[in-house]
Amino acid sequence: MLPSTSNVFENVFHGATLRRMRSRATIHDVAAAAGVSVATVSKAVNGRYGVAPSTVQRVLTAVEQLGYESSLVASSMRARQTGVVGVLVADFEPFSAEVLKGVGAALRDSRLDLLAYSGSRAVSSEGWERRSLSRLSGTLVDGVIMVTPTVVNVTAEVPVVAIDPHTGPADLPTVESDSFAGARHAVAYLVSLGHRRIGFVAGRPDLRSSMLREGGYRRALEDARIPFDPDLVGVGRYVEDIAREAATRLLRRADRPTAVFAANDISALTVIRVAHEHGLSVPDDLSVIGFDDVPDASQSVPALSTVRQPMQRLGAEAVTMLLEFMGGGVPAATHLRLPTALVPRATTAPPGAD
Repeated sequence: MLPSTSNVFENVFHGATLRRMRSRATIHDVAAAAGVSVATVSKAVNGRYGVAPSTVQRVLTAVEQLGYESSLVASSMRARQTGVVGVLVADFEPFSAEVLKGVGAALRDSRLDLLAYSGSRAVSSEGWERRSLSRLSGTLVDGVIMVTPTVVNVTAEVPVVAIDPHTGPADLPTVESDSFAGARHAVAYLVSLGHRRIGFVAGRPDLRSSMLREGGYRRALEDARIPFDPDLVGVGRYVEDIAREAATRLLRRADRPTAVFAANDISALTVIRVAHEHGLSVPDDLSVIGFDDVPDASQSVPALSTVRQPMQRLGAEAVTMLLEFMGGGVPAATHLRLPTALVPRATTAPPGAD
């Protein structure tokens, strides 16, 4: 008995459809052919940030050869924008607060909202940004600014810009201040006042800014033909309690320094408090100079001499760079270094001044 025309049509139609369904390339097929992850394929086919041009070309070649077509539904979900820029900070301390002001001002006339986020560091303080980015990127924010990150690089579904970056080679776009020149000017100023024994309370050793500030400190001593003394250097890590320990060790020395340069204002103000606790007058017995020019610097008594870095401008420049990436472009410069300025105030004077 011959099959009916409708049965023949049904068998042929469904057989062809099943063959097409079985042979249709998936995103996993493309990833395997290109030797990359599924996430990288997604970024490459949708023109997202964070994939090397050579990798994009390899993915697109695999797409063409396999005839891969992403679903319209998935494409529309990936293209969805949140209208939010995230700023990741380790803590809401004076420096990051000033940076956030700059970010907020730069976004004021845009249609973008600002999300300030401090991720949990209970498990480990190193690399907390990666955990935070995995929670935020692609779902809550369209782009991220990381402030003083603990990592060199991150992988994210959205563009990322770092302010005051981690030390080491990095592919991340960065915005920072000229820490080397600022530190060199600060110490040269102390030398010009007549100081020869100048202590240094360093910052976080994993940040490029901290290394550059120590480099500027050493260069200024070298310029003045003052031998570098490692016993006059303490590590404060930009943390008040740790800076207190470093300052205490320096000021308890029989041959204590006559001046101290601190890698940030919080550490400098801590040095002043420790000096007072040891019966020392600032600046009569000890000159102190910091770095940042946070609001507390000018409001302290005596007012803190410091190096001003343009903290709000750091935030604004990071926004400009990030928006360029978010719009699919590439900024003319992806590593900006902004100038600093010496701000002498009341905590510095010649050694032994009355």
